[in-house]
Amino acid sequence: MPTPPPIEYVDASPAVRAVYDDIKKTRNVPDVNNFWKYLARDPATLKRTWESIKDVMAPGALDPLTKEMVYLAVSVTNGCAYCIASHAAAARKAGMSEAMFGELMAVTGMANETNRLANGYRVPIDPAFQT
Repeated sequence: MPTPPPIEYVDASPAVRAVYDDIKKTRNVPDVNNFWKYLARDPATLKRTWESIKDVMAPGALDPLTKEMVYLAVSVTNGCAYCIASHAAAARKAGMSEAMFGELMAVTGMANETNRLANGYRVPIDPAFQT
């Protein structure tokens, strides 16, 4: 089954246009990226996802660069090429250097390796680590 086309602004319903307008205003961009255009095939999912991302990625205890780098690391772990590309770009825009990217990939790879080893060996949690 072929992938349905994205929903462009000119073809969008008023509900989808409202979300697109909020994305463009919040991110100060001229157009929304492909992720949103494909989610717009289901306006409820588009709105819910945008509201959640806007809330989670808003300023808080973690700075914007840290949030983007965490998102990037999880995207690498999950193997999402689209999210790797978009959040690497966002992290770079927020100040991530190539050295920071290299260390992030090293930590992400190491965490994945040791997580799998701990799971495979069924290592019990040390009392000192339990909360």
